[in-house]
Amino acid sequence: MKKLLLASALTLSALSFAQVQWKSTRFGVTGGLNYSRVSNAHNPSGPRYTFQAGALALIPVGKANQFFIQPEVLYYGAGETGKDKDAKGVSGYDAVYANNYLSVPLYFKGYFSEAESEFFGLIGPRFNFLLSQNVKDVPVSRPYYDPDVTDPNQPSGVNGKAKSFNWGLGLGVGYSYKRQLEVALKYDLGLGDTYPGLAKETKGTDKKKSEQVIALTLSYIFK
Repeated sequence: MKKLLLASALTLSALSFAQVQWKSTRFGVTGGLNYSRVSNAHNPSGPRYTFQAGALALIPVGKANQFFIQPEVLYYGAGETGKDKDAKGVSGYDAVYANNYLSVPLYFKGYFSEAESEFFGLIGPRFNFLLSQNVKDVPVSRPYYDPDVTDPNQPSGVNGKAKSFNWGLGLGVGYSYKRQLEVALKYDLGLGDTYPGLAKETKGTDKKKSEQVIALTLSYIFK
């Protein structure tokens, strides 16, 4: 919570003191492919491949055509998969731990120059609000990975229910063609605990379960 308040304060300070050109705001649409994992969670685990899609605004900062604030509102897929094999190499289960969010990143965006076609960088906080959690084919030995299942063999309160709100830090680089068509590679580092209930798991770990997402996105910004 302290980190969230600090990020919000820094964001509000930047908006208050920067020379934001609200009247020159442009809007656009964006979408892309997500590769996501969750650290220290469903072991053994693997990546989930999904997508993101939504809208963005491009708000100029200062008189130069180089620095911007870029808020986005997205449907955002994350989570991970799980796979286990016996001694003969036969898969025992093929689980999916799908977390789907309404995601609101707030990027500070800087183009490397004022040229129309140019590379750019992105950095800023991301706020994720859980829309749905879909889990299937969990391992028999860990039924509590399903958020709707209570295992009497585990301590009270242990389950795989995802937190309703998470946040993280977003980073990215990309290329803009005439400040309209843009491709970007983004990395989102989760700073919250995605599955706080799993910290109590027997023979588990109390380490934070954080989501990391790598995304390849394509955006179109209207004139």
